[in-house]
Amino acid sequence: MDTSKKTEPPLSVEMVQQRANPDRSPSASIYVPEQGGYKEKFVNAVEDKYKCEKCHFILCNPKQTECGHRFCETCMNALLSTPSPKCTACQESIVKDKVFKDNCCRRELLALQIYCRNENKGCKEQLSLGQLLMHLKTDCQFEELACPHLPDHIEKTCKYRETTCKYCKSQVPMIMLQKHEDTDCPCVMVSCPHKCSVKTLMRSELNAHLSECINAPSTCSFKRYGCTFQGTNQQIKAHEASSAVQHVNLLKEWSNALENKVALLQNESLEKNKSIQTLHNQICSFEIEIERQKEMLRNNESKILHLQRVIDSQAEKLKELDKEIRPFRQNWEEADSMKSSVESLQNRVTELESVDKTAGQGARNTSMLETQLSRHDQMLSVHDIRLADMDLRFQVLETASYNGVLIWKIRDYKRRKQEAVMGKTLSLYSQPFYTGYFGYKMCARVYLNGDGMGKGTHLSLFFVIMRGEYDALLPWPFKQKVTLMLMDQGPSRRHLGDAFKPDPNSSSFKKPTGEMNIASGCPVFVAQTVLENGTYIKDDTIFIKVIVDTSDLPDP
Repeated sequence: MDTSKKTEPPLSVEMVQQRANPDRSPSASIYVPEQGGYKEKFVNAVEDKYKCEKCHFILCNPKQTECGHRFCETCMNALLSTPSPKCTACQESIVKDKVFKDNCCRRELLALQIYCRNENKGCKEQLSLGQLLMHLKTDCQFEELACPHLPDHIEKTCKYRETTCKYCKSQVPMIMLQKHEDTDCPCVMVSCPHKCSVKTLMRSELNAHLSECINAPSTCSFKRYGCTFQGTNQQIKAHEASSAVQHVNLLKEWSNALENKVALLQNESLEKNKSIQTLHNQICSFEIEIERQKEMLRNNESKILHLQRVIDSQAEKLKELDKEIRPFRQNWEEADSMKSSVESLQNRVTELESVDKTAGQGARNTSMLETQLSRHDQMLSVHDIRLADMDLRFQVLETASYNGVLIWKIRDYKRRKQEAVMGKTLSLYSQPFYTGYFGYKMCARVYLNGDGMGKGTHLSLFFVIMRGEYDALLPWPFKQKVTLMLMDQGPSRRHLGDAFKPDPNSSSFKKPTGEMNIASGCPVFVAQTVLENGTYIKDDTIFIKVIVDTSDLPDP
């Protein structure tokens, strides 16, 4: 099929009516868009059934397809001009012979209320779409719809329609025409308001004339120097010519007053300069004093740092001394115990020697002696265990914290993690720490190979409430905010942390009935790849910090 031949585009209603009535101007023709639907501003929201499925504007000369969708006449013609026309709404093929005019929908459209097209100029009129459309005297487009041929609001009755000023020929809204002619039009002929010899002139020339009109009221040009004469321009000229001496005297008086003001200002300026100099001297002295105080502060800070270092070194020496004395203390205690045991044995041997030395009695006494020696050995073993337990408790008390902050140093990270991977030691507990000397007792629990959903991929960190000696005096459940942190040992100090508020309904934070409650925390606290590839491990050691907020904790 030859597609090179161009078909003439369909004529719009406006073009048809213009041809039918060529004497009528296009502005007075029917307002029908040449392409697509109506773009007028409607009073109420228009339902989707009145919108074209192609251009999505309000339907103009609606056409309906076999599938039930509606299109503007020009939009439908554009679709039918394609090789295989399809409905843009449902993609069904459109058959030209089965497309028909939707007159019912068109009647409903003509009844829709719209705003006047002069709304932006102030017109508030509302009219139907049918009223907006102008009709030709012959071949009316809506004749088959029994159109009443209503008058055109825009061209004949709208108060805001454009009209031409008969003087300046500019376009002015009809409602503003009278005001325009009375006050604004530059071409209207007016007379001088001061009744001078000029009878009439254009309004655009009036301002220039008023500056030269001999009858225009004015004041003396020496008014700023004290002259009070007023009159017309002609009288002002005569006054200035005859009052030169008076004006010179006024100038002299004004000059004297000005000189007095200048002298007064100079005196005030000198006083201000003196005050400024005084303030400057005070500021300088203050700055010197501030620098002296800063230097004293720096000296005091250096002294404090030195004292702090001395105190730290003395504390280290005391710890080392305590470590050296501890074995001697244990030896003394063991020696005392052994001495008492030996004395007891000596006394018993003396008693046995005084007993009958028969063979049977000697054997029996020897058996009793061996039994007593065995019992004493057992007692010595018990004492050793108790001494070790006391030493462990002493170490715990030395490292205990009473301000709600725990810093836990975990050495031999690789070995301990390998033990966790092999299932030997799954978790580690920290030393206890407290919120105060009479506060909550707590500790931390860590799974180096992870626990739960973090097993094998993460380090799991938990917080544990332990049974303390002063639990009866503390409020329960435990409600303090808890912050868990993995310390960065590099220079950037990018610590990893997580914080939570305890759930008051959880058994983990109720008053402990056993040695400790169920741990609560983060199963996926930090990925092992992040932990082991960063600066969180140094010298095969990691540091874990736990902070418990004690700011709102009442005293027991």
